[in-house]
Amino acid sequence: MFILPAIDLYDKKAVRLYKGDYKQMTIYSENPVEVARAFRMAGAEYIHMVDLEGALDGTTPNFEVVAAVAKESGLKVEIGGGIRTEETVKRYLDAGVERVILGTAALMDEAFLQDMVDSYGKHIAVGVDCRDGYVAIKGWTEVSNVSCEDFLNKLQTIGVKTVICTDISKDGAMSGTNRELYKYLNATFDLNLIASGGVTDLSDIEALRDMGMYGAIVGKAYYTGAIDLKEALKIAK
Repeated sequence: MFILPAIDLYDKKAVRLYKGDYKQMTIYSENPVEVARAFRMAGAEYIHMVDLEGALDGTTPNFEVVAAVAKESGLKVEIGGGIRTEETVKRYLDAGVERVILGTAALMDEAFLQDMVDSYGKHIAVGVDCRDGYVAIKGWTEVSNVSCEDFLNKLQTIGVKTVICTDISKDGAMSGTNRELYKYLNATFDLNLIASGGVTDLSDIEALRDMGMYGAIVGKAYYTGAIDLKEALKIAK
């Protein structure tokens, strides 16, 4: 299992939200590239990044930071947040990003998603953000009427390989991850599933590894010191 330490970007800084609430934001670093280098030093191979401003309005105000991390950290970067056109997808991939995560656009425009998967294959991932069983969009500010399960079924049919699945109720809450949800989804779908939201301690890492998850994202627990990244990487392997 891969461990993907996370950097959420807002105003070019590394921040974390509590349960996706932009009003409950903590700034952890003014230098995301330095944070990414520390991940690499600990032995990480991947990094998960989200442009929180982009997620709201479909722009890329933190593009330069993401490009710098891709260029300077030695990590494979996956980036999500506001990626709603092929031009943006191409711009990120040209900057050295490994995987681009589609969220709102993947749900709202199936033809666009299919086109991106056909054109860029494994470099396209989809973020499925679940709130009470339904897919949330636009930076988690709206909830659609599409169930997470129906959406995952559709993604599998379209040919998406990697899905980042977030339980919003757990994100940043430090209350443990939703093990039952991930166990069920991993047994049901033939996808590379990455668990996101609420990975709080090393027992969460062990549980996700044992159920055969492809990856787990570590965010707030790293910044608060609740999870030692080196230890997490060792357990995941």
